Amino acid sequence: MLIDFKNLTLNQLPFETEFEKKVKAFLEEWFSGEKMVSVQTSGSTGTPKIFEIEKNKMIASAQMTCNFLGLKEGDTALLCLPVEYISGKMMIVRSVVKNLALTVTGPSLQPLRNLNEEIDFCAMTPLQVENSLEDLHWIKNMIIGGAAVSESLKDKILYTLGSKGSQRIFETYGMSETLSHIALKQIYPVSEMFFTAFEDVEISTDERGCLRIFAPHLNADVLQTNDLVEIKNNNQFRFLGRIDNVINSGGAKIFPEQLEALAKKKIPNELVFIGKEDERLGQKLILIIEGKESQDVINKIAEILFEKSFHKPKEIIFIEKIPRTPNGKINRLELKNILQNNINN
Repeated sequence: MLIDFKNLTLNQLPFETEFEKKVKAFLEEWFSGEKMVSVQTSGSTGTPKIFEIEKNKMIASAQMTCNFLGLKEGDTALLCLPVEYISGKMMIVRSVVKNLALTVTGPSLQPLRNLNEEIDFCAMTPLQVENSLEDLHWIKNMIIGGAAVSESLKDKILYTLGSKGSQRIFETYGMSETLSHIALKQIYPVSEMFFTAFEDVEISTDERGCLRIFAPHLNADVLQTNDLVEIKNNNQFRFLGRIDNVINSGGAKIFPEQLEALAKKKIPNELVFIGKEDERLGQKLILIIEGKESQDVINKIAEILFEKSFHKPKEIIFIEKIPRTPNGKINRLELKNILQNNINN
């Protein structure tokens, strides 16, 4: 289904599938006289919740992304994310703001498989990209969000598109409270280490080293995150990990996200480092790997040159399926509960 926002006639469009009807419901909400819209959080760091967002702030967020990427009226876009969440809603708002021609397809693991022409702009999750590698050449500008982009996925993108592709692919940094992302980091064709914040977004850290964001056009308050970062300059930062995911093992602080990025260079399986309660260490470093137990995978983990000796997992556990939130993020809280139940049983 194609929605041309340059020549929009909402009542004449054939909204047929359940997903298309959800898109229609949001468009009706957007073009109503109300100043607010409802958005659901993903629940990746707690219980999912519904909150209200001012439309003018969503417009400001959309303009930042479109300006950063150089999108213009008449460009094409693809919607393949759930419209319950801010990610899907913002794809529609960006199309409204810039009068894009938006192709609507239901969220799936392979949203690009039926494409036969180039699309100027698309947002996808890492899992969708993983299952769409052979079709990435159709997308000129892609942003990947919802979860961190693994090193193995970056390698696969480079292998598939080659080192001199004309496409641009970015990893996003943001959350529902920042109305989607407030910073982008290019991962193809150039691989950047630091996120670049959008214009008029101020970044700083608190006493814990966690990122603070002030974007008055998005939120009147300073937003305090639990994300540990390294700030390079006034608009660039590197994500280290969430402070609530930090593992304290024998007094040493371990950032699981950094270890996961390193381990994924060696093996393709989804994996998670977590801390397991330990009488001597406080927390013992455990590596959870998705899939059947494999000595080959264990051997590859043993080959990894970890920066510190205590970065090497004390135990490796294979699990059939690592739990995820509805929008594809790893659910670390649920994973810890599964591990605890297995121990108790």
